[in-house]
Amino acid sequence: MKWTFKTTLLALTVGTMGLVGCSDPETTAATGTDTEATTSTSTSDMPVQGVTDTEIILGGANDLSGPFAGFGNPAVAAANMYFDEVNAAGGVNGRKIRYIVEDHSYQVPKAVQSANKLVSRDKVFAMLMSLGTPHNLASFPIMDRANVPSIMPLTFARAMQEEGDFNRRYTAGSTYYDSIKLGMEYLIAENKVSNLCVMYIPSDYGEETNEAAKDISDSNPNVTLVQSSSHRPDETDFAGAMAKLKDAKCELIALSLTIRGAITAVGTANAMGWSDVKFIAPVTGFHPAVAAAPGGASEGLYSVSYYNDLALRANEPETKAWVEKFEKATGEEVSAGAILGYLAAKVTVDGLSAAGPDLNADTFNKGLETVSFVDGVTGSTVAITPESHVAINDIYLSQVQNGQWKTVTQLK
Repeated sequence: MKWTFKTTLLALTVGTMGLVGCSDPETTAATGTDTEATTSTSTSDMPVQGVTDTEIILGGANDLSGPFAGFGNPAVAAANMYFDEVNAAGGVNGRKIRYIVEDHSYQVPKAVQSANKLVSRDKVFAMLMSLGTPHNLASFPIMDRANVPSIMPLTFARAMQEEGDFNRRYTAGSTYYDSIKLGMEYLIAENKVSNLCVMYIPSDYGEETNEAAKDISDSNPNVTLVQSSSHRPDETDFAGAMAKLKDAKCELIALSLTIRGAITAVGTANAMGWSDVKFIAPVTGFHPAVAAAPGGASEGLYSVSYYNDLALRANEPETKAWVEKFEKATGEEVSAGAILGYLAAKVTVDGLSAAGPDLNADTFNKGLETVSFVDGVTGSTVAITPESHVAINDIYLSQVQNGQWKTVTQLK
């Protein structure tokens, strides 16, 4: 089965692949028809949906056409590629996986509509890789009422690990706050930074970077948060904001913007000839499209991440094979979203397998809490335990050098 999707900085479109995201929240992404899964009873006497003798239905509310489509589309494609391989080999404990994805275009009301449709009408067993912090938070009550777990959402906000029932929440990596704080502290120490600044989207996502900067300023007498600048997700003109930040004598600017926003912000500073300032982005900035921005617009940008750029593992056999397989299937280069999609699918399948044939929320939870492996594609160590539902705890700092991400150091 072959996927086709066209990459841009603003949006990606998933083509026909048997399971696709639909912009209409009332349209079933997989087949265009409603499918009611058999309902059984879990060991906790709560209803189990999305599981039959032959099928497991997973759902996701993602951004396939909005500002973070550069993550959403490849993530869905990579997950489906993994599920297709598992299904071709007989599925998990005799059940095939069907993944239904709805497009919310990074709009919270559409995300809630999508979650309601997936949980109430499609009867999904679990939500996988739903994108966006406020989008997930608004959808959690719908999921919790039906005992539907949240698996590896495409957001690393603290609330994903703290909000609601702990047993229903599993995330891919450390929070925006923890990872960007470590990155900022490293660059502050290495470069003797005194003036810290922030450019951010005023959502839960952006606020964590702003909070991390505030906490650094409050705890370090040698560092002052001199300015925080908030921006719309669709904002693309940063000339005025950058001039103000330059006047404020910023030495390090943390960017919690979109993919395009991060590129434009750094490019604006470079075009101004402002060379004595450094930029760092959270994990959302660690994307090949950012490093390869035309004209070297993002040159010098730092970003935190949970794995090293796969270009640095190009000679590793398993990495090379997966990259070639993904690029052949999609016609696109591997991106951060693709890697997260692959890892999320692998963790999910391992958890389902460990849960055994008697699948319900309780057995799935116990199964996921045994997932542990060193991934041959990314080199990441994945380990979920009853005490920690964070899959990857590694944190790296990378920098754009000559159009590629180069690892600077491992922070954790």
